[in-house]
Amino acid sequence: MADSPDAEKRSIDPEVEKALPSPLADAIRRGSVPEDILKHSHDADEALKAFASHDGQVLQLDEATNKRLLRKIDWNLMPIMCVVYGLNYLDKTSISYASVMGIKKDIGLVGDNYQWLGSMFYFGYIAWEYPTNRLLQRLPLGKYSSFNVIMWGATLACFAAVSNFAGAVAVRFFLGVFEAAVTPGFALLTSQWYTKAEQGTRVGIWFSFNGWAQIFGGLVAYAISKGTTQHPASLAGWKIVFLFIGLLTSTIGVIFLFVVPDSQLNARWLSKGDRILAIERVRINQQGIGNKHFKMYQLREALIDPLTWAFVFYALVADIPNGGISNFFSQLITSFGYTSEQSLLYGTPGGIVEVVALVVCGYLGDRYKNRILIATSGLVIAILGMALIVGLPLKSNSGRLAGYYLTQASPTPFVAFLSLIASNVAGYTKKTTVAALYLIGYCIGNIIGPQVFRPKDAPRYVPAEITIIACWAVCLVDMFFIYWYCRRQNSQKATLRAQPGYVKLENQEFLDLTDRENPEFVYTL
Repeated sequence: MADSPDAEKRSIDPEVEKALPSPLADAIRRGSVPEDILKHSHDADEALKAFASHDGQVLQLDEATNKRLLRKIDWNLMPIMCVVYGLNYLDKTSISYASVMGIKKDIGLVGDNYQWLGSMFYFGYIAWEYPTNRLLQRLPLGKYSSFNVIMWGATLACFAAVSNFAGAVAVRFFLGVFEAAVTPGFALLTSQWYTKAEQGTRVGIWFSFNGWAQIFGGLVAYAISKGTTQHPASLAGWKIVFLFIGLLTSTIGVIFLFVVPDSQLNARWLSKGDRILAIERVRINQQGIGNKHFKMYQLREALIDPLTWAFVFYALVADIPNGGISNFFSQLITSFGYTSEQSLLYGTPGGIVEVVALVVCGYLGDRYKNRILIATSGLVIAILGMALIVGLPLKSNSGRLAGYYLTQASPTPFVAFLSLIASNVAGYTKKTTVAALYLIGYCIGNIIGPQVFRPKDAPRYVPAEITIIACWAVCLVDMFFIYWYCRRQNSQKATLRAQPGYVKLENQEFLDLTDRENPEFVYTL
């Protein structure tokens, strides 16, 4: 794009100017970015490497080519991401199955030891969340993610060798350390490979495998519990659960290493031509595919952006209920009047509710271009479910169990916001920072959650259940704030683009600009 003699000089934030090579900063002031500067700028997005030897002709993707590429991407990425994410849920909640299979007695858990084991996972998670996000930016994304999958599977298998509370604490802590990479890593993969219009549905699909994992885990735990009761084995049933799930996870992690690339640039299942087209199809996101350089101004922007803290607040408050329910659902079901074995089996339909809620809300959110408001439906259903648990008498076993099933629709807003971090936060350093803060909020909420289920409140756990309803009600208010804020930002950006003399930079989509500094960026609702 040639410089226009009439173009007005553009100003640059001083912090942005420091981060840019001086020729690139000069070009931005002039309203143009020469191709030779873009190709060699270490500060630009990795996507520009794909076009370094390109002859300059603008690539146009017809609908048939776009659909062909999308099918290929889906078939190669989504199955392995879904399986790994399901195992991610199963691995950290397997302790809930073990809690009704004899682990408390076998390793001498007393008092609130079990509650602290539930929380200890999140201490490891929170301690490593920001470092692992930096490593996700700095290291090859696919390889680093696979390393963590293999290691958390091996760590979980070690639980079978635990003989006391101290050993269990160590395993739960390191399980959290290695699992800290999966959710932010998958959010980065989704933003890297899919357009904004596709991201909500895909995040909903891979996150919904939490529900499938709940079904699978409950059936496996029930089968092992039944089998070891009728035919005693040399290993306790809960040890077999940890060995089976842990070794399965590590095996899937090895497969992940060979299937999931670091980016479009080294996807072995795409031809060289298709690799370039796969990058071109996400140009519309205004985000590129990755930048390995840390930028202090983007960190600062993340820390002062109201949207960041609205996301973090939601994650913290919403995951107080999640931390309690995910660690106590087996014991909650037994409090309805069912046996320990029945609780393993009767917990599985809750997974079906979660799967349906996440997939339907993800699809409708993308179709009607409003993920936030559609996601509120899941939270309203969950509040209704918890109200049934609180309000119905103890003898209403089936009604209270139905209420538990309805609470499993609660993750829909959390997943919607996870997809919005992929869609609405641009600038690779800023995106990894916001993702880290969001998941730190998630950890704090999950640390608090198990502590609200106090043994003295059994069997009804009324204080915990009322706390959960209050948390979800506050979350609804936060969701409406995020919706209003994104609409307001879009309106301001539209006004800026309409001003006389506005100039769009060449290859602006791949300059690793943040969502706030890029006038072309449009927030997804």
